[in-house]
Amino acid sequence: MQGLKSVLKICVPILIGLFFIYLTVNMTTAQDRELIYNYIKNADLRFVLLSLIFAILSHLSRAYRWKYLLEPLGYQPRFVNSVMAVLITYIANLGVPRSGEILRATTMSTYEKIPFEKGFGTIIAERILDIVFLLFFIGLALSLQFELIWEALMGNEPDTDKLWIYGSVFLFGFGCLLFLFKRSQHPFVQKIKHFFQGLLEGILTIKTMPGKVPFVLHTLFIWFMYFAMFYVVKWTIPETASLTLIEIIPAFVIGALTISATNGGIGIYPFSVGLMLTTFGISKEAGLAFGWIMWSGQTAIIVIFGSLAFFVLPLINKVVRQ
Repeated sequence: MQGLKSVLKICVPILIGLFFIYLTVNMTTAQDRELIYNYIKNADLRFVLLSLIFAILSHLSRAYRWKYLLEPLGYQPRFVNSVMAVLITYIANLGVPRSGEILRATTMSTYEKIPFEKGFGTIIAERILDIVFLLFFIGLALSLQFELIWEALMGNEPDTDKLWIYGSVFLFGFGCLLFLFKRSQHPFVQKIKHFFQGLLEGILTIKTMPGKVPFVLHTLFIWFMYFAMFYVVKWTIPETASLTLIEIIPAFVIGALTISATNGGIGIYPFSVGLMLTTFGISKEAGLAFGWIMWSGQTAIIVIFGSLAFFVLPLINKVVRQ
């Protein structure tokens, strides 16, 4: 049974990605695909390179930020090892979603003698903060382009009066469930409570850590780089160069959400980003080309540097030990 679960964890995300690649092919004609290929072939490489630089800076910042969580535990890992561990995380997640976090903690346990459970705990704390920032961007996108996003997902314009009614009913129902949830002593509910309490404690540890200010600044920088590396891709294609900041944010959010749905967003990332861009008057071909340029560049960085990290890490630490 456990073996079946492991196989499903690997195969299901890949199948989802392949399904969206099929949808992309199915929704385009041979002429459309040739046009998409021409968009990609003629993309302005200066902005592709700039996007890759922003991606690398975000990875370096993430690696450096980690020390602020590890130092209160009594560990001061070498920066180069932290960088290699982060790169290994990304390439591992391309193969098996969420396996990278385990490999990252294992890597630091091997080369920095940081106990796995402690290293993994700090990684979870990082992920919690990342979720908070992602939720912020989701809220920002909805507040800026709610009607367009609704129309893109539902196929019709939102009825404001009905939305108020549905929203009020939802909030009332959610409040009732929350009240019952707090009073329930059922073992399953207690497990859920314990889980969310752990998440809250993970967030609150950031408040008490010695280096909380630089930690938060690095987090802001990381997410700014994430958005910047997405934003500058608009200048790689003439048709998308006119996209505004307000129009880019929903596409960025959709892309970020799809990354976790499959192995690094394979298939679904270009499809979803392209679909969102069409709601702002961008052609289907240009939107798909934008998505493929963005996804291909970032994935190439992860594959190249992540693969190198596997080989370089033991060599560097062998030299250090000598």
